[in-house]
Amino acid sequence: MFGMGAPEIGVILVVALLVFGPERLPELAKQAGGFVRTLRQMAENAKNDLGREMGHDLTAMDLKDLDPREIVRRNLLEDDPTPRTTKETRILRPGETPPYDPEST
Repeated sequence: MFGMGAPEIGVILVVALLVFGPERLPELAKQAGGFVRTLRQMAENAKNDLGREMGHDLTAMDLKDLDPREIVRRNLLEDDPTPRTTKETRILRPGETPPYDPEST
């Protein structure tokens, strides 16, 4: 969860127990759970409203698809059997100077 393992979660629980005490900790956990539930419901409602306004069904949309890192990974880094350029590449002969593009340097 969030890149944390069991030791990190254990340390957080011990610190929370020391800071808030055993009397208030269950109440705070209940409030945190309610907050997360409310936040998820608000996000789901916003997604549904956006889908209605745009006229698209966004129920199958995953928010991970909107992550810029995921877009780059999906479109640029994955192997694609179709070539991206239409230019023909050729091997230079020995002693032949490569083409020079003054705008790229």
